Amino acid sequence: MTRGEREELARKRLQSVLGRHIVANARTLEQKISDSGPNNQRIDPHVLTPVRQALEQEGIVQRSAAGGNTWYFLGNTPQEQIQPRLEEQLAVFAAYGKHRLNERLGQTLEIATYRALLQANDLEFYGRYRDLAEHDDSTRYSKEEPPQHIGKLSLPGELRLDFMVRHPDAGNLGLECKNVREWMYPNREEIIDLIFKATTLDAVPVFIARRIPFVSFKLLSATGVIIHQTYNQLLPAADAATAARMRDKNLLGYHDIRTGNEPDARLVKFITENMLKVAPQARERFEAFKDLLVPFGSREMDYHEFAGRVRRRIDGTNEDNDWPDEEPPET
Repeated sequence: MTRGEREELARKRLQSVLGRHIVANARTLEQKISDSGPNNQRIDPHVLTPVRQALEQEGIVQRSAAGGNTWYFLGNTPQEQIQPRLEEQLAVFAAYGKHRLNERLGQTLEIATYRALLQANDLEFYGRYRDLAEHDDSTRYSKEEPPQHIGKLSLPGELRLDFMVRHPDAGNLGLECKNVREWMYPNREEIIDLIFKATTLDAVPVFIARRIPFVSFKLLSATGVIIHQTYNQLLPAADAATAARMRDKNLLGYHDIRTGNEPDARLVKFITENMLKVAPQARERFEAFKDLLVPFGSREMDYHEFAGRVRRRIDGTNEDNDWPDEEPPET
C-alpha cells in the first residue's frame, strides 16, 4: 500500500470511528485504528496523526480541551450528542489520571520485568523490589535501584536505569520499561533518555514498551538496541474496576489493558531466552554505532541527522550526505 493509499484509508477510518464513537482522544483513535482491525486496515500513528490534523484544517474534524486532554469529534456532530459522550469518557479518564494510580502504573511493568528476571537461571542483575510479599499493589512498592555507576562511568544527577543485567559475553545490559499508551517512535524522549544512560554506562540498551513501530525496530535494532513489545498496558490489580471501564469499547476502548504485575509468557521468554541470546550481536552493533548513539543520546545530534547517518552507514555509502526526506514521526 502506498503512502497516499494509507492516508486515504486513514481519512475514512478516522471519520468512521468518530461517527460511531462521537468523541475520542488521540489514544482511543490509535487503539481503534492503529492497534485494532484487520492488518490491512491498520494505520500507524505517524500516518494517522498528520491525516487527523489535515481533517482539522478542513473543518471535518474539530477538537475540544477537557480534563487535561484533547478530544476530537466530527464538525457536523450535534452538540447535544457531544457533551454526554465527553462526560462519560472524562469520568474514566480522570480515574486513569489520578496521581496515586500514575505513581503505581510505571511500577507495574517494572515489577513484571523483575519477576521475569527472577526466573532466569544464574542471571546476575541489579535492581529489585523488596516488599512484594508485604502488601498488595494499591500502594507503591519499595524499589532498590541498580547502581548509578560502573567503575569510573557514572550517570549525572539522580538518573538510573530500571535494571542492569550482567551478560557473560555482551557485558552489561541496561533495561528500561515504559508502561504507557503512546507508540514509542525512535525520536521519543523515553528512547533518547535510555540511549543516553546506556552509552554513559557502556551498557547495551534494552527497551520494553507496549507498542513499538517497525521504524523503531529497524533503526534502533541496527544500532544495537534490543527491543521488546508487550502489546499490553499493565494496571495494578487493585484498580481492576478502573481497568474494566477503560477497556470498555464504548468508553476509552483501551482493550489491551491487563491487570496485575505477573509477567506473561512472552515477557518471560524475552527476558530469560531471547534477550540473552541476541545480546552478543547487539553488543557488536552497539560498539559499531556508538559514535552516533552518544551524540544522539546527549541531544547533540538531532533525530533527522542520526537516522540519516545510520541509514547511509548501513547502505555503505557516504553518511555525510543525503539525509532522509522524512521528518521525525509525530504522534
